[in-house]
Amino acid sequence: MKNKVLFTIREYNLIEENDNIVVGVSGGPDSMALLYVLLEIRSLINFNIHVAHVNHGVRGEDARSDQLFVEKIAKKLNLPYYTKNVNMIEYGKEEGISAEEAGRELRYGFFREILSESGGGKIAVAHNMNDQAETLFMRFLRGTGIDGLKGMDFITQDIIRPILGIDRKEIEAYIDNNKIETVLDKTNLEPIYSRNKIRLELMPYIEENFNPNIVNTLWRMSRISSMDSRFLEEFSEGRYNIIVKSQDKHSIILDGEKLLQEHRSIQQRVIRHSILKINGSLQGITETQISSVINLFMNSDTGKEVHLSNNIVGKISYGDLIIKNDIEKEVKKYLYRLKFPGFNDLEDIGYSFNIEILPMNDGFTMNKGTNIKYFDFDMIRGSLAVRNRLDGDRLMPFGMRGTKKLKDYFIDEKVPKEIRDKIPLIVDDENILWVVGYRINDLYKITKKTKRILSISYNL
Repeated sequence: MKNKVLFTIREYNLIEENDNIVVGVSGGPDSMALLYVLLEIRSLINFNIHVAHVNHGVRGEDARSDQLFVEKIAKKLNLPYYTKNVNMIEYGKEEGISAEEAGRELRYGFFREILSESGGGKIAVAHNMNDQAETLFMRFLRGTGIDGLKGMDFITQDIIRPILGIDRKEIEAYIDNNKIETVLDKTNLEPIYSRNKIRLELMPYIEENFNPNIVNTLWRMSRISSMDSRFLEEFSEGRYNIIVKSQDKHSIILDGEKLLQEHRSIQQRVIRHSILKINGSLQGITETQISSVINLFMNSDTGKEVHLSNNIVGKISYGDLIIKNDIEKEVKKYLYRLKFPGFNDLEDIGYSFNIEILPMNDGFTMNKGTNIKYFDFDMIRGSLAVRNRLDGDRLMPFGMRGTKKLKDYFIDEKVPKEIRDKIPLIVDDENILWVVGYRINDLYKITKKTKRILSISYNL
């Protein structure tokens, strides 16, 4: 088992030298096997182990006994120990979620507190191959697509699952062979939760009547689904980068014409990716809600919108699709001076700008990316700054003759009203140089007379 887990750790880069690893230990066989196998592997990879235990407040003296047991083990192994008492039933009622989900939120919240105190790292949990099979059944019964059928990953952000590829029989053999003491959570033997019913009733029935190797069968399916899902996700992210017109922390505009050309499967993934960007997670977002956004996009006119969970809104604007957070505050006026040349990180507006001064010579070639523009440096008047729009702003859009009100330019470019005040403008002491994400001012374009080039690129 040790060699299998070590291979997994190295293949998926789960643990690095000097990592802090918070190990969730209930005292049961799975978590105790995880703890001890990590101790073995620590002799090969230098990392720190922190033992964490949560008393969920539902099993009275049994829970307290488990808590003391894990504390005793941590002391015996000379490992730092952290514990917390919670009430997952009450928390679930307060948050309107199931007891299982409440327990999960409380556990990971506590584990991340420990990580924060210890300088960051990863959380190791004892999900195994049998847990994966149970998870797949639960998702299948609820209804899921290919992403759900991939099950749990070996690593999800700061959570690692080193024994995910080990089945329960091998874990039990490891416990017996190494004479590792464990405790038994009696509620795991009671069909009181959906997962318990699958483990205690459904899985044995399938093993006896249909497929004695169902756990391994489901594991293979999860690996195939994971591979396909990863490909689709990477492909869709590439399409997103082509389709996105503009984005900030609170809203994203997707080019309607380009989005329309994609297969519905890719459309769904692009929309999910957009929601993830502005919301930080997809929790509470269902496939039905994603479909409602696509249906809105395919069948509605400008101004129509649909509301999703977590205050996410999909809205049609001039044929484009806006995904936004509906609780964003009114945009305040801002102005920040820019150092040039140099890197300017403006966290308040969610942009960073890198400014360079380059010589104009035969070897110069322009990057055609939308996030970088070039200007005639000697046309700059005074200092540079970034601000949002003001009443009366005008510019001469690149390729045009004569100035135009910025307001009219936004209308002509079909820029949604919701984002006009949020679009950064690069300005000098006299004019707008660049409507960031859109056109530059024709007055500052590169010509045959240009001697020095001002390069400005931005990132979100």
